[in-house]
Amino acid sequence: MKQIQILTIEDDNSVRNLISATLSMREYNVITAANGASGIMLATSHHPDIILLDLGLPDMDGIMVIGRIRTWSQVPIIVLSARSETADKIEALDAGADDYLTKPFSVEELMARIRAAQRRSVLEKKEYPENPEFVNGKLRINYAAGLAYLNQNELKLTPIEYKLLCLLAVNIGKVLTRNYIIKEIWGSVSENDSGSLRVFITSLRKKLETDDNEPSMIQTHVGIGYQMIRL
Repeated sequence: MKQIQILTIEDDNSVRNLISATLSMREYNVITAANGASGIMLATSHHPDIILLDLGLPDMDGIMVIGRIRTWSQVPIIVLSARSETADKIEALDAGADDYLTKPFSVEELMARIRAAQRRSVLEKKEYPENPEFVNGKLRINYAAGLAYLNQNELKLTPIEYKLLCLLAVNIGKVLTRNYIIKEIWGSVSENDSGSLRVFITSLRKKLETDDNEPSMIQTHVGIGYQMIRL
């Protein structure tokens, strides 16, 4: 079996060493960088399977690193950052990050996010055989191609956003509980995942609901979950 390679871009020596030791003990192949420029170079030359990225790097903001990597690669990027504001999370996700973990975090939670990223990489080509295409108002999803369109324009979605959109679409009209969605997207349920789900829903709505005069496509059921409305 091919050994999974993980690139960690983190300027804090103690955090970088902890992550490296943790991953190495679990038989991952780990490469590290202490700044953005080195991280981009290693991503280009080594083509890692997953990237762990700090946003507060000494030479450039992590958002810029995400943007540069996304010009040529769709490798899963998990942000590890002390920035806990929703706006920071949305900015990172909009730039192309796949997941966002707020410092301090437990080793167990980090490993769960990495496992989830591995599963998503395997399942990103998942087929929906009943209908090769989904249409709801101005939204169109081509399951075979793994692409979504709004007003005939391709939506720039992260892997999690796309999977979340598909989950809501194949269950259109149904109210999905938060725990059900989290388990389907991340594979397990933890307290922090509820916050992550809210961030992804907010980011997805921003991309879907570009006209204030149009009805909301994703409805929130407070205390329960979310539902895609048939337009």
